[in-house]
Amino acid sequence: MSPGEPVAVRSKWRSDAAPALLVRGANILDETGSFEGPLDVRVDHGVIRAVGSDLSADASHIVLEGDGLWLLPGIFDCHVHTGLQSFDTLELLHTPLSRRVLETARALRRTLQAGVTFVRDAGIVDAGVRDSVAAGYVPGPTMQVSVVAIGSTGGHADGFLAGPALECSVDYSLPDYPGRPPHLVDGPDEMRKAVRLVLRSGADWIKLIATRGVLATSDGGFDPELSFEDLSMAVAEAHRRHRPVMVHALGGDAVAWAVEAGARSIEHGVFLTEADAAAMAQRGCFLVPTLVIYEQLAAMARSGELDKARADRAIEVGSHLGEAVRIARAAGVKVAVGTDFGHRGDHGRNLSELVSLERTGMSVEDVLLAATSVGAELCGVADRRGRIAPGYEFDAILLDEEPSDLAILGEPGAVTGVFQGGVPVVAHPRLSGQPRRRLI
Repeated sequence: MSPGEPVAVRSKWRSDAAPALLVRGANILDETGSFEGPLDVRVDHGVIRAVGSDLSADASHIVLEGDGLWLLPGIFDCHVHTGLQSFDTLELLHTPLSRRVLETARALRRTLQAGVTFVRDAGIVDAGVRDSVAAGYVPGPTMQVSVVAIGSTGGHADGFLAGPALECSVDYSLPDYPGRPPHLVDGPDEMRKAVRLVLRSGADWIKLIATRGVLATSDGGFDPELSFEDLSMAVAEAHRRHRPVMVHALGGDAVAWAVEAGARSIEHGVFLTEADAAAMAQRGCFLVPTLVIYEQLAAMARSGELDKARADRAIEVGSHLGEAVRIARAAGVKVAVGTDFGHRGDHGRNLSELVSLERTGMSVEDVLLAATSVGAELCGVADRRGRIAPGYEFDAILLDEEPSDLAILGEPGAVTGVFQGGVPVVAHPRLSGQPRRRLI
């Protein structure tokens, strides 16, 4: 394994529970983003064994007649906050941790039901949530977690409460979430310690906060909040433990420094420049643009739901949406799907990000690949997830309509079947009455 390659948690319960399955005559997403078919797919023990025409099945196989259906790999959401359900500070301060954890389980279930079978959680949930999903205690996508975002004192990752003068995490959990280490640093030495603590807590990724965000509680634009030396120390320490780094950076020097330091992905990157994109392409750094959340924030700003400072930032960011994607793609940067969702009203609407990506000028084929195989590559699991091909785990979704217009994916109920490791966690009507794992 090379430095910066993430590690995925395997789930034994899925292969044990998966029925033998033959999907017959479906239209199947191929490695170019187009659909081939009609083709059959045979699945045993949760793994695709064959794709072709006129495949045989024995008496143990459940047969799903796929004529008129579209079969895709499960969707990857490479930037989501499944442990966050509200942006209201007062609500978060009043919510017991136990309720937060249980509501996280509901968010994970909704996300899986929407067709997202793999998530890279960008901060808040810990390794225990990831491992509980893998063990089958609660339904949810396969998870990689960053546990907590590391940032600077007084920066976007600092939830300091000025009134009572209390140290607090950015999600306002008091006392702090058990198992989540200190995450505010000032200088490379503190960064080294913080990265080691986060990795000790079980993180798959190190997440760094290099600029403010739209909902920052104070002004300061989008200037760097971490130095180049901070970023370099974090990447070097993470790579020494064979873990990758994702960097929240909206633009400016922070993006250039993060790429030069060796970040595997830039999150948001709203003000990406051509020089940034060229450097990213050269170093194999991905862009995860998270468009739909910024569209929502801009709409909230225009309707008067945000205070002036936040509204001004939201409108500024909203006016640049799509530019970074176009610049990145022109330079050859790989774009992966991420929603940045962190509200109970959004979890389960993840596929709306695909609609936003298409509006930037990406073709339907490229958007579907960004949501599947490119996401798998970013997360280091492209050898076994993200394709409908022999040897790959059968994480897959079914659509009753051809997704030639991705707007259909923004509609509730667009995904009519979801398989995870071969288990029909959302059973298509043509599987009615067959064994499946219930999403309670």
